[in-house]
This record gives sequence, C-alpha cells and structure tokens, in this order.
Amino acid sequence: MASAGQGQGPEQRGSGRGRGRPRARVRRWRRIVYWIPVLFIGLLLGWSYYAYAGQLCVVSMENIGEQVVCLIVYHLLFAMFVWSYWKTIFTMPMNPSKEFHLSYAEKELLEREPRGETHQEILKRAAKDLPVYTRTMSGAIRYCDRCQLIKPDRCHHCSVCDKCILKMDHHCPWVNNCVGFSNYKFFLLFLAYSLLYCLFIAATDLQYFIKFWTNGLPDTQAKFHIMFLFFAAAMFSVSLSSLFGYHCWLVSKNKSTLEAFRSPVFRHGTDKNGFSLGFSKNLRQVFGDEKKYWPLPVFSSLGDGCSFPTCLVNQDLEQQSTPAGLTPAVKNLEGHQFPSKPLRESQSHLLTDSQSWTDSSTNSDKGKVGKKGMSNPGLTMENET
Repeated sequence: MASAGQGQGPEQRGSGRGRGRPRARVRRWRRIVYWIPVLFIGLLLGWSYYAYAGQLCVVSMENIGEQVVCLIVYHLLFAMFVWSYWKTIFTMPMNPSKEFHLSYAEKELLEREPRGETHQEILKRAAKDLPVYTRTMSGAIRYCDRCQLIKPDRCHHCSVCDKCILKMDHHCPWVNNCVGFSNYKFFLLFLAYSLLYCLFIAATDLQYFIKFWTNGLPDTQAKFHIMFLFFAAAMFSVSLSSLFGYHCWLVSKNKSTLEAFRSPVFRHGTDKNGFSLGFSKNLRQVFGDEKKYWPLPVFSSLGDGCSFPTCLVNQDLEQQSTPAGLTPAVKNLEGHQFPSKPLRESQSHLLTDSQSWTDSSTNSDKGKVGKKGMSNPGLTMENET
C-alpha cells in the first residue's frame, strides 16, 4: 500500500506550501503598513527641521544673537527628541523569563485535562514558587494559552506583537512597538521632549507668525513655512500636553494604561492602588535612584519586570471591625504572611524604609514581622500560596 506521501500528486503535496505563501505575504505587508505612522513622524520631523532651522532662523531672523540662541536650544531639543524616540522604537519589549514557562510535562497535563478545577490545580502547582500575586477576575491563575506560560504580575499578551509583554502599558502605533517595562521610561521622555520641542517652536515662531498676518514678512517661500510651522507646533502641543499629563498621573499612581481601565485583581479582590508605594517610590520605580540619569533615554528603571512590590488594602468585610487601638490596616498586616521568596534586590529596597522581608515559616517569625511593620502598617504583601 502506498504511503501518504506517495499517494499524493505534486500539486497536492505543494498545496500546504501554497497556502502558506499568501499568509507570509500578508504578514510581510502588515509589517510594512505598521511602519507608516513612524514614517509620517519622521517626515514631519524632517520638514520641521528645514522650516525652523533653515527658513525661520537662517532666512527670517535678522538678529545674530537671536539666531545663535534659537539654533543652540533647538538642536539640543531636537537631539533629545530623536534619541528618546529612537530608543522607544527600537528597544525590544521584555518577555517573561523561562521560569514562567511551563515544562513539557505540565503542558502535556494541561492538554489532557479539561478546563476546570484540575486545570487550575496544575497551574497553582506550577506557580507555587513564582512571585505571582495577581489573578483573573474569577480568581484563577493568569495563564497565556498562546505563549503557554504563567503571566507575571502586570504582564499582558499583545495581540499585535503576539507576545506576552512585561508590565505592558499599551501598543503604540506611532512607535510601532509595545510600550512596557523595557521602554516605558523612553516613551515618557519621548512625550516630554516632543512637547518641549513643539512649545519652543511655537513660542519662538509666534512673533513671525504675527508678522505674516500683518504683512511684516518679505514675500518669500519662508513665510508659508513659518505659518504652517506655528499651526503644526501649536496643534501638537495641545495633544501632547494632555497625553503627557495623563502618563505623569499614571506614574504618580504606579499604574499602566491597562490597569487604569481595569484594576488589578489580587487574592483578596480588586485593588486599584495595589502597586502604589507613594509618589516618590513610584517615580523611582520608573526612573531609578540616580537622578542624573532621569532626563537621559538610558535604561535606569528598577527591577526585572517580573515581580513588583505591592501595597495592598484589605477588602475582607469580616475584618472591618477591629479591636480598640488597632486600625484596619494594622489588622491586615497581621493577617497576611510575607512571602518566603523576596523580591529582586533592586525592587525590594524600595520597601526597606518601612518593612523588612523575613521568612514567615514559624509563628515566632510572624510576630516579629508584625512588630517591624507597625511603622507603615498599610504596606503588606500578598501570600504566595
């Protein structure tokens, strides 16, 4: 009897490859289309350089001192804008480390078992030693079927990149990249420098824009560049200021865009401020401890993107009534164990002012932890198990 391969004609054997070619072409064209917004920004930036440096500063400005000052400040902002934009585009998003991927045996078990309690038991055993504290809305372990891994806290699957992205904020078409843990600082600096760039152009171009309408400019092509440059700078300033202000608010609350729309869920329930450690520590988590690196698009964020310190508020209704002398936050501290596996050093040091990490394996250790945490009782960590 002929084998399966021998029984097929050449046109049949090639049909699989034939079906694959259109899909590959579609993916290739899609990748090209995704770069159109970036190309638009690049062309707009190139035109703005020609219009400002060439037509406004060199052709229209008569005062040499004004020319020099405007060109120096402009080129400084231009360089920082391009640098931060480049880093946002070409910094690859970080994906979960291999410890979050299921082993071959665990994948086999999940495929054999129907979805349900047994499915969750397998995931709970796999996540037992992982620093995972958030859950799905139903309280289940967060698992990605596409990547076949247990999602770290604040990690989400991007449908455009088709990958799980650590601390995913959003997928931005203007940079053709996911904004997440690895490049969120660069994205913020990109917004900041692009806003300063537009504001500076609008402010220094304003007097020449007024001269355009009062016929105070010579009748050359420079006057039209000056007019459109002011309109473009003013328009982008308005939109960028609102976007930058929104992300400044997110940083102050230690939230991502996704978490602002859907609050993270912990074992005790939903907590919209679960990751907030206070304004100063929230800022340091994104920009780092060394302030000299804050304005530069170099990576200085704290942590590894897989685990984050949390500040959880107890939402157990049965524990709202507390004895005299104890606040609900104090009772919450005594009711939760600290994880035996601490956070990474670069993250856990954010908590050293108010809390020490100990192994809560014995009752005496629990008592010590409770006493040490009294200086900031609202700062607790969810149980790993």
